[in-house]
Amino acid sequence: MNNAQPNRLLTRFFSGMTEYTFHVRMGVPDTKLVDYISDLLVRFVWLEKIYSVRTLRGKRITEVARMLTESQHRKGAAKGEIQRQIGDITLFWAGLYPDALPKLQGKNRADYLLDYKKEGQRAYLQASRIPTTKNKEGKETQKVLRRLGEQFEMCLFGLGEIRREWENRDENSGGPQLLLE
Repeated sequence: MNNAQPNRLLTRFFSGMTEYTFHVRMGVPDTKLVDYISDLLVRFVWLEKIYSVRTLRGKRITEVARMLTESQHRKGAAKGEIQRQIGDITLFWAGLYPDALPKLQGKNRADYLLDYKKEGQRAYLQASRIPTTKNKEGKETQKVLRRLGEQFEMCLFGLGEIRREWENRDENSGGPQLLLE
């Protein structure tokens, strides 16, 4: 099996799960927002995509507080991309794996005093104000980022429902558990 096959299967799985949860169960008709969340889930299957932000010297950053500091050293699209990644990371962990937050925000971690929900919402709103491209697709992405910031709590709830749904399906099917950690 080639590498495209697993990615296509993951995309179908997460698209179906996200559409079902947001459109059917929650009544959220925003297809662009739902597509963004589905794409986020597919991207974040790989740990290197979750922690893709690097310092100017190339060192990987794994804590949101340090990403916030790094974004202060950037301008324009680079700053917007870091803010977007902060939104994505906080949405992912707080929505899909809230049980991991105590470890991510442990006493000896830079994120100890951060409120992931507030930081994620703020990061998406900031990213939505920074144009990354001047084409139509870039403007559409900015609109989706703004909605993610404005509807952050609803998106957190939706991700929690997605997790419950796939865990329920795994228990009922007797199949293997899908692990993203």
